[in-house]
Amino acid sequence: MDSPPTIRPAQSVADLSREEWVEMRLIHTFMRYARPALHSALVLIVVMVVILYHRVDTPALGLWAAAAAAVTVVRYGVINIYQRTLAGVSGPPLRAFMAKYGWTWSASALVWGASMFVYFLRAPVYDQFLCMVVLVGMAGFAVGTFSSWLPCFKNYVNGLGISVVAALLYQLVMERGLPSSFNTYGMLALVLIYWAVIRISGQRFHEVQRINLELQYDNSMLIKSLTEQSRAALEAVEIKNRFIASAAHDLRQPVHALDLYAGWLAAEPEFVEQITPKIVRSTKAVNDLFNSLFDLAGLETDPLRVNLQDVELAGLLQDLEAQYAPFARERGLRLRMRAAPGKVRSDPVLLQRLVGNLLSNALRNTHRGGVLIAVRRRGGVPRIEIWDTGVGIAREHQQAIFQEFYRIPLQGTEEGFGLGLAIVSRLSAALGHPVGLASRAGRGSVFWVELRG
Repeated sequence: MDSPPTIRPAQSVADLSREEWVEMRLIHTFMRYARPALHSALVLIVVMVVILYHRVDTPALGLWAAAAAAVTVVRYGVINIYQRTLAGVSGPPLRAFMAKYGWTWSASALVWGASMFVYFLRAPVYDQFLCMVVLVGMAGFAVGTFSSWLPCFKNYVNGLGISVVAALLYQLVMERGLPSSFNTYGMLALVLIYWAVIRISGQRFHEVQRINLELQYDNSMLIKSLTEQSRAALEAVEIKNRFIASAAHDLRQPVHALDLYAGWLAAEPEFVEQITPKIVRSTKAVNDLFNSLFDLAGLETDPLRVNLQDVELAGLLQDLEAQYAPFARERGLRLRMRAAPGKVRSDPVLLQRLVGNLLSNALRNTHRGGVLIAVRRRGGVPRIEIWDTGVGIAREHQQAIFQEFYRIPLQGTEEGFGLGLAIVSRLSAALGHPVGLASRAGRGSVFWVELRG
């Protein structure tokens, strides 16, 4: 008997759809009871032989016993194949296995039902009764053991019913006396009724098992969802606490400076010219922090309305140059633009805001040299690139810089509040424009925005 290839198990609730998981569990339940059923079958073969030995035709009894033993051995082989290769498999491989080897249950049932040809109206009445009790018990036992997988259950019960009915009909053809025929007709009616009852009972039992498994799946998914929501809530609390702590820390410094400068001015008003610029810088720092906080809070609480339209890339870069050129000159940096003609589909306001945050970040962290902003195509996709000659970003910091208040612990990166790139991350997700970077510490960085869509 050939064996199917070994397949990697996949039985986690999270990996499967509801129907796939329920089907997998039903088949595995069916196969779990298959081996004990075979142990019982072997015992019953011996019992039948002991009951009928020397009471029926011995060659016929031997032929039946050999056939029953052979089909039982074949079913043992099928179970061994399943346990070696499919014990944790779901989906098409499992269904294919059951379709390929399901006939063995039908064959076993036909052989057991065919025992009626050996003993019905041929053995003593008491022995016939015992053998019929065995068949009745096997049919009833199938409701609990085989109804998990309905196709095999139906084939098994149908195999028993067909072979028993065939034996009774054969006896009717061979009978001569009216009383015997009447008894056979009565037996045939009882078999048909019991056959129908077993099929209905198996169908109902299968439905109960399926409903229970569906409830298990739904409960597992609900628990998984609640676990994820609880984890997300805890993470949100942690982020909020870090957010508040960082904001308080960043706000304390300029406010404390304002207090010192105000006290100095009150004590020595003649130094107003020296103190005023310091107060202006501290006030600007507080204002910048509040603006960033309000921007980030707005992105978190209000869904962004994205107004897609054609955006001229050259015009976008010109607007950015006009906005940031004074800041670059103030810091003694060169700001260069390399625009390319063309249009992209995006929101012009949000896109300018996204690129502006990247450009501001580059200018703040560059102390000599300059910044280049250019439009290039990579693999047919236009993207805006911002190159700088700043302090650079080590690999271990390149993912974390998009978190709120995260600042690289290097000299020369102390300006700003660690919110600009967090805003970039949210705008990128809203617009569907992926943001990437490449950098080496001390060698500068390049950020890019892919303008897909």
